[in-house]
Amino acid sequence: MILQANEINYFVDVKGEGFPLVFLHGFTGDTRTWEEITEHLKKSWTCIAIDIIGHGKSDSPSDAARYTMDAVSNDIRSLLEQLGVKKAVFIGYSMGGRLALHFSSLYPDYVSALILESASPGLRTDEEQTERREKDQVLANKILDEGIRSFVDFWEEIPLFSTQKRLSRVKQKKIREQRLQQSPVGLSNSLKGMGTGAQASWWGTLGDLNVPVILMAGELDLKFVRIAKDMSDENPDFEIITFIGTGHAIHVEEPRKFGTIIEEVLFKYIKEDVKHGF
Repeated sequence: MILQANEINYFVDVKGEGFPLVFLHGFTGDTRTWEEITEHLKKSWTCIAIDIIGHGKSDSPSDAARYTMDAVSNDIRSLLEQLGVKKAVFIGYSMGGRLALHFSSLYPDYVSALILESASPGLRTDEEQTERREKDQVLANKILDEGIRSFVDFWEEIPLFSTQKRLSRVKQKKIREQRLQQSPVGLSNSLKGMGTGAQASWWGTLGDLNVPVILMAGELDLKFVRIAKDMSDENPDFEIITFIGTGHAIHVEEPRKFGTIIEEVLFKYIKEDVKHGF
């Protein structure tokens, strides 16, 4: 369905019944990346997958200022209000995980738990943020100057996604076709507004989170295994789940295992919320 939030049209895929789960995809993804997971979970939960601004069937406005984490978090709050959702578990991958963490910091009353897959709280220092913003700006320009196909060719070869080469050719083709369907303007502005360098750092506030936080990382994704450990050092209540033999996109590489463990986590942490409804 299409819902409007603050004059932006968002595509929202809702399926199933039960306590709500909000799914936020990564950069170059959309709601389709969650299909195997939501098909598994919809028997017991209401699965709400959102095409983040600039992706999928949602609008891709030309104003990069419209893509900030604050603005998009406010949009998500509006979408939840329209759906009658007062509280949900947020499941976010990579950029979507950073967005979920940002949203929870702005609107904590809406969040029952955070399940963050290969995500971070941003960068710690101003120097790191400046350097990353400059790199993201170069990449954003590359998308517009060279076109979506050239960018996807480049994106598929970065080391972060090397483990996806082990997927079947059919699945790799499906992922590629999905990326090629994205809006160049939407992806470019997403880097400018929601890139790691543009995001506020939440490292100093991790200790203040008082909802269950589950950090998921693929064993072969050494950078995000380390980030998960560093986040847990900031708040020992965080739980880390490491997936053996997988890389950055766990839900793509091991969807059945990911879905099963998500369900185990849900029953473990949100029993009381389920009892009281939403």
